[in-house]
Amino acid sequence: MAITLNDEPAVVVSEYDRAYYGWRVVLAACLGVMVGFGSLFVYTFSVFMKPLGAEFGWSREAISRGFGFAAIMVAICSPTIGQWLDRYGPRRIILPCMTVFGCGIASLALLRPHLGQFYATCILLGVVGNGAAHLAYSRAISTWFQERLGMALAFVMAGAGFGSMILPFVAQTLISRAGWRAAYLALGGLALLVGLPLTWRYVHERVSLLHPADAVPVAGMTWQDGLRTFQFWIIVAVLFVGSVAMNGTVTHLAALLSDRGISASGAALSASLLGGSNLVGRVAVGWILDRFFGARVACGVYLITAAGILLLARAETLLMGCMAAGLIGVGAGGEADITPYLLTRYFGLHAFSALYGITWTFYAIAGAIGPVILGRAFDSSGSYASLLTLLAFAMALAGALMLLLPHYSGPERVPA
Repeated sequence: MAITLNDEPAVVVSEYDRAYYGWRVVLAACLGVMVGFGSLFVYTFSVFMKPLGAEFGWSREAISRGFGFAAIMVAICSPTIGQWLDRYGPRRIILPCMTVFGCGIASLALLRPHLGQFYATCILLGVVGNGAAHLAYSRAISTWFQERLGMALAFVMAGAGFGSMILPFVAQTLISRAGWRAAYLALGGLALLVGLPLTWRYVHERVSLLHPADAVPVAGMTWQDGLRTFQFWIIVAVLFVGSVAMNGTVTHLAALLSDRGISASGAALSASLLGGSNLVGRVAVGWILDRFFGARVACGVYLITAAGILLLARAETLLMGCMAAGLIGVGAGGEADITPYLLTRYFGLHAFSALYGITWTFYAIAGAIGPVILGRAFDSSGSYASLLTLLAFAMALAGALMLLLPHYSGPERVPA
């Protein structure tokens, strides 16, 4: 097909050709996701917890509420951002959202001892969060690929994995050498310097070559019918438990390990390892889901995560911390594959986005609860161990709950 975009010459290439312009969009999106909300804010949050507490005397529960406020705003604003992406196109949404996001991160360098300022900034970051994340970039990618869409989206999501591996270590290095204020300023600048120019230059939608009349209707349940099924609410319940446990653990990981006598660089290494295993889990579980019954795969993934959390509750050495982080990362990455996969298998594609959006709202609410209850547990007892043990058993029970799901029927064979 002939591709002409801005100053790009018309070249006849296919999706299987490395010269295809869509792969440039993929690379730009991958790097944009790497410095976006889901990587830069989420995976560096725990690295700043102890410096903020030492500077202002804030409790960990109070600091964790900032993460919770951001997660709640992401849940509230994501449907509107999705509508705007459909109406105005990804570039017009990503550019202002990435600008606000980068400036918001940088502005944390100006924090004063007022929790309200910290919370207001976290709320603002949550409002624009999914406009500076894979949700927005996926819209552009989907217009460039049909036959290799899955591979293209996998490369984009790899940006989140790379960010979660690299950015915690970068943040800790900056904190150690220049202080937490300089670290926030540098991370905000990184989001602006990487995200904005690449999005402006390469993230475009491709005009569809198909006429609307040629579109193939997709089958499946309506979202109202989906809400009436026990399969949907099992998926939601398991996802909720997993989000509480995994998001709570991730946000407190670095602080927990440093409490056990592990150095700040070692704690940051564990956080980076969690991001690396997240990437491995995402790819491996996606491959396994195509070959085995998804509910059993989900059970196995949640049991692995439960083992990681239980190990973390007792981690006293860097090796134990790294092993625990690796197991938890596999679960976090695998969960990202499991939920949309099971939704397509049980409910088809007719209302997939609507049902997925509802599950994501529950996920975000749980993600706001997890860090707060772990922070409260530490503030009240001086330890995370008891609550982490309880969360590990809850994760194991959630994994077993997946085995109640029946085998697929009907909608799973609807082509995307």
